[in-house]
Amino acid sequence: MPGYDASQFDPPAPVATVTLRRRRGERGLSGVLMVIDSGADVSLIPAAAVRGLGLDESVEKSYEVTAFDGTESMAVSVRCELVFLRRVFRGAYLVVEDAIGILGRDVLNHLSLVLDGPALHWREEQPGE
Repeated sequence: MPGYDASQFDPPAPVATVTLRRRRGERGLSGVLMVIDSGADVSLIPAAAVRGLGLDESVEKSYEVTAFDGTESMAVSVRCELVFLRRVFRGAYLVVEDAIGILGRDVLNHLSLVLDGPALHWREEQPGE
């Protein structure tokens, strides 16, 4: 069952693993850890995963991003596929120099998730539930 990570986050945060691919039909990099963050406008993928896939960080644009604490920085973007809960999301994603990525609303707004903080797990809500 998908869960919350209490070893790297205090308080515990909901995390998921995704698969990243360069393009449709190619073998991807699975098990990429992402924080489920409905406060993030966009998804950010870890730079190590970008390098592991051999994606070219210079192909796309750079964007100014503002962190929750107001810190501003620049982030490059790469085009790839992100596979989460049996769905494929294609597009440009920002790259973060962190071991853990962020699943933002650009992906989350296409899903119905139930976050159960007290039980420290989450699940996809199925139609009719």
